[in-house]
Amino acid sequence: MTKAHPRQPLRGEAPPVPEYGVVTEPGTVRLERLLPGPIERVWSYLTDSGKRGKWFATGNMEPRVGGRVELHFEHATLSDAAEQVPDKYKGKEVSDFTGRITQWDPPRLLAYSWGEGRFGESEVSFELTPRGKDVFMVVTHRRLADRAEMLSVAAGWHAHIGILIDHLNGRSPPGFWAVHTRLEAEYDRRLPK
Repeated sequence: MTKAHPRQPLRGEAPPVPEYGVVTEPGTVRLERLLPGPIERVWSYLTDSGKRGKWFATGNMEPRVGGRVELHFEHATLSDAAEQVPDKYKGKEVSDFTGRITQWDPPRLLAYSWGEGRFGESEVSFELTPRGKDVFMVVTHRRLADRAEMLSVAAGWHAHIGILIDHLNGRSPPGFWAVHTRLEAEYDRRLPK
């Protein structure tokens, strides 16, 4: 059986969005996704605590460069699916992180430090670009300490963004940990050693 080659984009057509995140430089993971728009709706899911809490983490966000970001994670609340927490994440089912907004340009760019005072402050950015009725989103997480952190972060963002896409499409998402565990194993095969 011959392997099918992906279709090349036509002139003026956007290239397809890769399914998995990639390492763009040491300590940096980048994921791209096409989300149902409009852009203001997607922006609200990044910045409004209630909406963000449906797919990622609740918490206050001061809407300005230098503003404080609080992230309160409760992964069990992201889905109605009952599931076991993987052993390596037991005791981390609920966690809190703080950071500072480093870039704020509504509704196109949001970036903030991650884990203020805990992990040497990595940084995550969200770039949004309208693409017809949809929104092209690029999530880049920089200054990750080591490969283990890159695996966890790549699988985490991939799983969380999948939940966001489900919410934007009016679907009930699967359990976070089952998806994260599968993705972490896949990223272990894909990310450079």
